[in-house]
Amino acid sequence: MHIFHIPAYTDNYIWVIKKGNNVSLIDPGDSKPVLEVLDNNELILQDILITHHHFDHTGGLLPLKSKMQGKAYGPKGNIEGLDIHLEHGDSCETLGYEFEVLATPGHTLDHINFYNNEDLVLFCGDTLFSAGCGRLFEGTYEQMHESLQMINKLNEKTMLYCAHEYTESNLKFVIHELDDIFVNNYYESIKKKREKNLITIPTSLSTERKINPFLLMNVPDNVKKLSKLDQFKELRIRKDNF
Repeated sequence: MHIFHIPAYTDNYIWVIKKGNNVSLIDPGDSKPVLEVLDNNELILQDILITHHHFDHTGGLLPLKSKMQGKAYGPKGNIEGLDIHLEHGDSCETLGYEFEVLATPGHTLDHINFYNNEDLVLFCGDTLFSAGCGRLFEGTYEQMHESLQMINKLNEKTMLYCAHEYTESNLKFVIHELDDIFVNNYYESIKKKREKNLITIPTSLSTERKINPFLLMNVPDNVKKLSKLDQFKELRIRKDNF
């Protein structure tokens, strides 16, 4: 699966699946950079996949509708411009690739992820970030914890395509909480990438299990006696106040 990104706003990534001259988009928050890429490369827009209702993920949907050959897929709710509403367990196909829909409430109540288990690709929106996870704007700690653990049960080779470039800032929190050689070295490598303005996504689930405390595979010693849910809650509160 050929995937590339279009930068948007200050730190958003609009993901693009490409097959031949046809492309499909995930979370086009802004139509302007998308239209430039389409026009400059003579690409044909097929479908749009939406993970949740926040404007920085949906803002380009309506302006791009006139360019689309296919359908706009997204969660049930009030997102204007969607053609097909999806819920957990559904599937959708674009450019010959089939994606399973995973409901991942927490960041928002309507949040969904798109998972292709052949190429091991997950478009996770704002549920899971590299070395972090989304803030809880609408859901509960329990919902977000369960959503992350659903992702954590996927094949460890799964490549995670989140929607923001937050890796370096997230790792600053992690190295504050963990004294871990692998995490420290990874942070230094990410710093060098960002100094060159290089992208740090996608990341693999196997890597996230080592560097992302919100998956609860590598947590600070001072939370280990807590239940798994309370570990997640405590870490999310600490990150919110970091």
